[in-house]
Amino acid sequence: MSAIVDIMTTEPTTIERSSPLSEAYDILNRAPFHHLIVVEGDDPVGMVASSDILRLVYDADGTDEQRLRTFLDHQFVIDDAMTEELRTIPSSASIRDAAGALADGLAHSVLVMDEGKLVGIVTTTDLVRHLRDSG
Repeated sequence: MSAIVDIMTTEPTTIERSSPLSEAYDILNRAPFHHLIVVEGDDPVGMVASSDILRLVYDADGTDEQRLRTFLDHQFVIDDAMTEELRTIPSSASIRDAAGALADGLAHSVLVMDEGKLVGIVTTTDLVRHLRDSG
């Protein structure tokens, strides 16, 4: 059985909970991923996705990038966009375990934790790529 460590992203990108929301927006806007782990120190406390931020600024559609960043920082903080209900699995988990954690469709990523320390992230995209490649 395949292990989760075979498909997880190691050293996932994080952002401090106290950071401006525009920083999360900038990171996600430039990145090839859509989930950003929110931390306090080394502890994961939430997750923010591109879609979470877009939901907040739906009414700001059509504004230029600088005005959008200013709007984000004056109206919202990361807590307004992040999900605090994190799904976690240990690095000893199987790929099937990760799929089970995501099967209800309510989350699209699971954090990989060892002894309370973040060691990776697995997304639904990672699982689909694994299925495609293991054919």
